[in-house]
Amino acid sequence: MKLEDVIAALTLAMLVAYGVLAGADFGGGVLTLAARGPRRDAQRDAIDEAMGPVWEANHVWLIFVIVLLFSCFPRAFTALTVALFTPFHLVLVGITLRGAAFVFRHYGPHREDTLARWSTVFGAASVITPFLLGQCLGAVSSGRIRVGADAAVTATAASWLSPLPLAIGALFLAMCAYLAAVFLTVETDGDLREDFRRRALASGTVVVGLSGLAIPLLAREAPHLFHGLLSTRATPVFACGVVAALASGAALWGRRYRLARATSIAQVALVLGGWGLAQYPYIIYPDLSVTHAAAPDGTLRFVLWTVPFGMALLVPSLWLLFRVFKGRRAA
Repeated sequence: MKLEDVIAALTLAMLVAYGVLAGADFGGGVLTLAARGPRRDAQRDAIDEAMGPVWEANHVWLIFVIVLLFSCFPRAFTALTVALFTPFHLVLVGITLRGAAFVFRHYGPHREDTLARWSTVFGAASVITPFLLGQCLGAVSSGRIRVGADAAVTATAASWLSPLPLAIGALFLAMCAYLAAVFLTVETDGDLREDFRRRALASGTVVVGLSGLAIPLLAREAPHLFHGLLSTRATPVFACGVVAALASGAALWGRRYRLARATSIAQVALVLGGWGLAQYPYIIYPDLSVTHAAAPDGTLRFVLWTVPFGMALLVPSLWLLFRVFKGRRAA
């Protein structure tokens, strides 16, 4: 396997980790915005306790993706930051507002008007940010971002505002809400657990509906991606994602919450992995492939040598963080 392919696979793995872990956090904000009924405040308290001190750490996976793109695929990084300048900056604004609103709501004055205001900001930022990230994934597959031989980038707002990126953005948002609701069924009990179970079933239904909508859009606007999903490389992965989705829904219906959590994680990971395999060999279709966008071999080799050292520090630290705070919640 070529060095650039190894780095591309590593970047996709980091993107999957971000989609699962940060996706659940974004979904927590969506559920905060959607909290209703006599247990509205209890639902929001449960979301705060579940996210707690671990939610901000999940952005480390996005930082990894950015660093790998910048270091190993500089042409693609340049083209993406130029073509998607507006949505990327809106994502940064959304992430910043989420963090500020979460802190001010949690540690600020506990007056009803203050809590309501910051809850709205936190929820709105949690809706906008994953929606925009999904749009960006759709944009790189749509063929509307063109990169010339002289590295000149041609793109308009239509590259991320056409029907396909909008549909993928909505699908990613619904998957985030589903992940969060399923996770919260494990971390709550009694009436609260039933509240989140109903939210999970509703958001899962939306995921199925949006998936059905996205398929004809893929065939029309991104035929290369549609045929890639039907290739021998991506079809087994995507099919396993569909099976995981069905298993997650069945486990949730049968109130087998830990199984539902495991299969929902597999669902999101396999869907994102299937997208990456279907998109290969392109980073930005149709002008920038993994090989054409790659940095010199010396740079790729240096990154591959340094990543294990970084992981040796990062993974145990994250494990300890989750162990301390999630273990305390389980106890």
